[in-house]
Amino acid sequence: MQRSRFVFSGSGGQGVITAAIILAEAAVLHENLNAVQTQVYGAEARGGSTRSDVIISDSEIFFPKVTQPNVLVCLTQESYNKFSRILRPGGLLITDTRYVRTSRTVDAVQKQLPMYESALDKIGNPIVFNICMLGAVTELSKVVKLESLRKILEERVPPAFLEMNRRALDIGAELARKSEA
Repeated sequence: MQRSRFVFSGSGGQGVITAAIILAEAAVLHENLNAVQTQVYGAEARGGSTRSDVIISDSEIFFPKVTQPNVLVCLTQESYNKFSRILRPGGLLITDTRYVRTSRTVDAVQKQLPMYESALDKIGNPIVFNICMLGAVTELSKVVKLESLRKILEERVPPAFLEMNRRALDIGAELARKSEA
């Protein structure tokens, strides 16, 4: 397996850190891989910038910080402006159509997906925006199986919200599949 380096970026309250933790746990607990996850918060609890790095590998990981991700997720314009230049050449850039307008030409596969709007339209609640994003990231990167993420959701999400999160994961994966067609 090639070492996968992810940077999830957005603003506080969007759930990028939770999504990164779920991805790392799925890799370790259900895929028999090594993973590390780190996070940085802005000064504000909600609305400030957030970043979470995840490295997944079948070999040892010696440094937990991602300097040049091969997958970059930007859920706000600010995070896109700040991090798009660190993407590894040939990498994958995933942005949300509601919050991000891409302007730079980067040497990457660029996927602009309506994740927020899809979560709102199909589920009626944008609180699962991060899980929708995680479904898209997983489908596009193929680093773990969607089933591994479902198992982590079952362990982490309260039963009353589990079905909503499962649907969000599937919606994100479907958005990714459609973007490949």
